[in-house]
Amino acid sequence: MLYHCLAMDKHQLQKELEKSRAELWMFYEIGNLMRTTLKLEEILYIILTCVTSHEGLGFNRAMLFLVNERKKTLEGKVGIGPDTAEEAEKIWKRIEAEKTTLKDLISIYKAFIKRKGSRLDKVVKSIKVPLRESGGILALTVLEGMTFEITTDEVSKKVKDPICALLKTEHFVTVPLKAKDKTIGIILVDNIFTKEPITKDDIRILTMFANQAGLAIENSHLYEKTVSLSHSDSLTNLINHGRFQYLLSRDLKHAAKLKKPASLLMIDIDNFKNFNDILGHPAGDMVLINIAKILKKACRSTDIVARYGGEEFIVALFDTNKESAWGLAERLRQAVEKFDFPGQEIQPDKNLTISLGLASFPEDAKNKAQLISKADSALYQAKAAGKNRTHIYSAAIEQR
Repeated sequence: MLYHCLAMDKHQLQKELEKSRAELWMFYEIGNLMRTTLKLEEILYIILTCVTSHEGLGFNRAMLFLVNERKKTLEGKVGIGPDTAEEAEKIWKRIEAEKTTLKDLISIYKAFIKRKGSRLDKVVKSIKVPLRESGGILALTVLEGMTFEITTDEVSKKVKDPICALLKTEHFVTVPLKAKDKTIGIILVDNIFTKEPITKDDIRILTMFANQAGLAIENSHLYEKTVSLSHSDSLTNLINHGRFQYLLSRDLKHAAKLKKPASLLMIDIDNFKNFNDILGHPAGDMVLINIAKILKKACRSTDIVARYGGEEFIVALFDTNKESAWGLAERLRQAVEKFDFPGQEIQPDKNLTISLGLASFPEDAKNKAQLISKADSALYQAKAAGKNRTHIYSAAIEQR
């Protein structure tokens, strides 16, 4: 009898050991995959693919939400999973027949983006939940920093959360994504098609995975913040000269391919040296900051607004002809002219103003260097003609 019990214990121990080895190997593989990129969108896709893959955690569907600290909301970012039971069956059969690995599934990220996700992905991206108790289970997962298990009919009936109806789910689990003792988002999983119960063991593994995923997301945030800082002017927060040159090259190629016009505004602050010499550089810095805000506010989100250097700014306008660009240039000039800059009364005209030069592609220039040169030439003419004005490039200007 004792021998039989010892044999049973040994057999059970062996099973537990094999299970632990499989879990460790899975986490090792997932960790390697999450280290292949620092781009946030790719990281989120990898995380949810690991949650739903048969080689990963194997849930039917997974949805990921991240905290927007500025807006105090929880926002849907990615949803991965079939839209119907029929589609699920087809996908799982194909995966089994083709012996598709987790690495294979992650490699199709570009295809996922190209077809703009799935129906589930679109629904998830439409969700924005306020971070307060009235925000329901998703918000509570963040606020409490703990897992919520809605895994039985009894509990499901007590939950009256509109998100459940939107996601068409009754039995699910939400786990917090944590980094440095702070909840930065959540993962929601369910087995909507197979109806397999979500066990305590499933939740334990999912929680362990969420901790790993939270750190990967935090690293991605830090990377993207570093990249953003390297592309920005530290004073005005506009795009800097180097980044502008890259974006202009890229977008002019795009404009040429689509046979679309583009326009460029070169902008200079009038008599800025006088302002700096009398009031000092801190006052001059405030002028640069305020003008950057005026330019950014007046331009479209698709326009590229940059600090070109010193007191010069530059604005690239795509799918914009010369006439439309002229209209914007004049609005910018008038907005600066009307702005009440502290200390502007020391300027020659008792006002702080800007001059602008305008050139267009492909009408005036065939490439980036020519376009910048033509806009700069037009700006020079605006300054020479008396300042506080917009000049449009023409060949006649350079022949004088």
